[in-house]
Amino acid sequence: MAIPVIDFSKLNGEERSKAMVQIANGCEEWGFFQLVNHGIPEELLERVKKVSFECYKLEREEGFKNSAVVKKLNDLVEKKSGEKLENSDWEDVFLLSDDNEWPSKTPGFNETMAEYRCELKKLAEKVMEVMDENLGLPRGYIKKAFNGGDGENAFFGTKVSHYPPCPLPEKVTGLRAHTDAGGVILLFQDDKVGGLQILKDGEWIDIQPLPNAIVINTGDQIEVLSNGRYKSVWHRVLAMSDGNRRSIASFYNPWLKATIAPAPALAEMVNHETDQAYPMFVFGDYMSVYAEQKFLPKEPRFHAVKAM
Repeated sequence: MAIPVIDFSKLNGEERSKAMVQIANGCEEWGFFQLVNHGIPEELLERVKKVSFECYKLEREEGFKNSAVVKKLNDLVEKKSGEKLENSDWEDVFLLSDDNEWPSKTPGFNETMAEYRCELKKLAEKVMEVMDENLGLPRGYIKKAFNGGDGENAFFGTKVSHYPPCPLPEKVTGLRAHTDAGGVILLFQDDKVGGLQILKDGEWIDIQPLPNAIVINTGDQIEVLSNGRYKSVWHRVLAMSDGNRRSIASFYNPWLKATIAPAPALAEMVNHETDQAYPMFVFGDYMSVYAEQKFLPKEPRFHAVKAM
């Protein structure tokens, strides 16, 4: 079983309706799908690979070797303990946004990643327009909801992660299972090193590396806006003994002050399996709950934010 791979360029040709159906299926049945021919220049993606690897080697690797998770794993080895590290991730990660400090020592990193983020944000907005159409919503509905109106207030962040080779991958996860809090997530993952899995029908499914594809997944806020038509999906990253896995995830998330609720056109469609009606809430309140409950089931988060 493999997640859908969709040719995004088909939206501009005779096979548009077929591509629209494929994306609807990816959103409704999977919550994850891979886009090829997405319009991001290959030359840019190759530069992103180069500068992200160089940044890790130059500015991050030494810090990871001295990190808490490495020390905890070494302690388990010394104790010859059969335990696992339950609340740690074998991950080096930092965030790029419009208003934080970026790495400064890697030649070309900032220029390349700024260009990449610009392209990814445009792709995110195209994907959201496809979702609007498939859900029967006015064009630009999701973008407007996330921006809290007609402005440009939505948060667009990029998480640059590396998952270095792990000497005891059975003792620790690369990243613990969770759903994503925000809106639309666009992942540029490693060409060769796997490890990303999604939970599908009770089974963990590998998302196979596909060179220069962009993996799309829907976050909790898309689930709410779509009134459950599109679900956010549990996913995790396994620690691997070989290879240093690159993972660059960009998040198109609502403005912290944006009010999120099921779109009125979809609000009457209650999930009859759970009789769940999604609440209306301010996204910043949801993030406060998520910060405490990221690795726990998502349904209590909706209940908690409803009570705020």
